[in-house]
Amino acid sequence: MSGRQHRETEIARQVRARGLAAGRDLALIADEIHEVCGPQFGTTKIKSHRLSNGIALADVIEQVRALFERDGKPVPGIGETLLSAYESGMKRPGPEYLHYLCSVYRVEPAALGFEGPCICGHAHLAPGGPGGGDSKEERPDTSPGLRQLLVSSDSGCPPTDGGEEDENVLRRTLLKLLAGSAGVTAGVGMDSQLLGAVDNVRRKMDDTMVSATVSPAMLDQWEQSTTGFGRQYMNTPPLRLLCDVLLEFSTVRKAMERRQPVDVQERLCRMAAQLSGLCGMIMIDLGDHRLARSFFRTGRTAADETGDRALRAWVTAREALVPLYYGDPREALSLAKKSRDMAGHTPCAARTMAPVVEARALAMLAGSNGSRQDVVEQAKRALHRARQAFSQMSADDQEDAAFGYTERQLYFYQGDVLVKLGQTLEADVVLEQALGKYSGEDLLDQTLIRFDRAMCRFIEGDIEEALHMASQAVEAFAPDDIPQLAMRPAADLIKAIQAKHGDLPQLRAFRDSLMPGESNPSAPGVDVL
Repeated sequence: MSGRQHRETEIARQVRARGLAAGRDLALIADEIHEVCGPQFGTTKIKSHRLSNGIALADVIEQVRALFERDGKPVPGIGETLLSAYESGMKRPGPEYLHYLCSVYRVEPAALGFEGPCICGHAHLAPGGPGGGDSKEERPDTSPGLRQLLVSSDSGCPPTDGGEEDENVLRRTLLKLLAGSAGVTAGVGMDSQLLGAVDNVRRKMDDTMVSATVSPAMLDQWEQSTTGFGRQYMNTPPLRLLCDVLLEFSTVRKAMERRQPVDVQERLCRMAAQLSGLCGMIMIDLGDHRLARSFFRTGRTAADETGDRALRAWVTAREALVPLYYGDPREALSLAKKSRDMAGHTPCAARTMAPVVEARALAMLAGSNGSRQDVVEQAKRALHRARQAFSQMSADDQEDAAFGYTERQLYFYQGDVLVKLGQTLEADVVLEQALGKYSGEDLLDQTLIRFDRAMCRFIEGDIEEALHMASQAVEAFAPDDIPQLAMRPAADLIKAIQAKHGDLPQLRAFRDSLMPGESNPSAPGVDVL
């Protein structure tokens, strides 16, 4: 403990002793500690309550864990580093942690320095305390029923500023999505309020990009969170992941509001670029190409601050997917080449990703290009460059589906390109290899691969087998739960068969079985590169 911290604790101990001797309750003693120590040491309200209780960080953590255990919940990941961040004002506790901290100190969120009511909707005031009573209803409620209260409570926290209100919108959406097993998420979608909050968070990062020193431990924690979000990308519903990512994005932005030392600023900008790029990828999955473009633009701004060519190339390669998926393969080709030039000879994910996007764009152009054979050869050369670049990537990058590039991605999109080029025999072999590299969880990618194989059968003239394989491709999903991204190749196959063979009875049966509906925001993210 530093001399400053020791002095802060000593003064707080004296205030606590005098308060207890005078018969004052702990909440009033915490207010006195905050008044005395705040101006001199910057003691926050939440820290004042711990000091008024005369306990250490470890004691608070054990109490929180005990409450989680009592409520039948998994052991939380809260530790001394995170609690210190709350007490220093560098991080705000999430709704659930705030509820349990209020339960430990038996006060309301405002007493700990956080505006708005607790999500549980019940009072935490200690019986006999200021404003408290003796009735059971006023005691803290941390029962297993809290999960339902988290879902049903839409009041959230009133705004203290625009950024806080945007975060509250995300928190309320996340709480509803967390109650998926209760069937409450059916009406959760990208409404105007959520879209506004999403874009406001991004804009605020733009506003603060160029302007508290953050501890190394906190930077390490944020970087670990960013890496973790990348690992969750393939198997977490996109809207749920978007809320998590944007809350971390806001935390990084707040740390960047003041000028940091150069090395700290560079690490923060790197995280901002990665989180912004990840948001762009999620927005593609959710079907909003405008916001996807905006996030990639923000990511480019952040990446430019780092001077890291590999990171800049990664953001640009990811951005190339927007025009690729929304009808402009020529722009996608241009961005992919720009990414390739940025990467240069640096062994990195973008050196593999960029030529794959090139090949996919060229394959889309092959059908409308008079010199088809020349385009086919260009696409195959691009795939060859991608395979060479992949062999030079680090093992960590080869296992990261979001910030790196995996072998299964390489096989998947190599096969997809070959299908579009009409190279069905080679494509079928590659796609079968790709399927063997996917786990049982990555259902959407496996569905897309199976549709590619069904297209191979159609090109070879076997309509019955093509429709059979297409039906198998979607059988892992309920008819009304097929992700919108899986409907695209289904629609392409239907149009291709219809154009060549007319409206066959078996084609009508397949089309009716799909029952296409609205895009499902709860479907896991597609591996879009």
